[in-house]
Amino acid sequence: MSLLSEIKAVAEGCGIPVETGVFSGTPPDLYLVATPLGDSFGLHADNAPEYETQEARLSLFSRGNYTGHKKKLVKKLLAEDFTITDRRYIGHEDDTGFHHYAIDVAKLYGLEE
Repeated sequence: MSLLSEIKAVAEGCGIPVETGVFSGTPPDLYLVATPLGDSFGLHADNAPEYETQEARLSLFSRGNYTGHKKKLVKKLLAEDFTITDRRYIGHEDDTGFHHYAIDVAKLYGLEE
């Protein structure tokens, strides 16, 4: 399973629609956009890494109060062994009416042969 597919499963389990990169179509009042940030071999001591760390930014957009959705999403991510590397309120988008909250996540994956 890949990072983005696991993020999608977690978000949908919380009742939050999710897209990768940008939300296509008319966005609902609550949605999540997952943007890949990078893959690295930071956890190896030779030239033959067996694991990679995959990272993504989860942008939670809500026209209403986002805090309950944020808490539920964070709890579910932690329960699914994601590492949360950053969380921050980005701001309110006055032109769309959405609050934007970002959660950066990372997860370790074994390399497939």
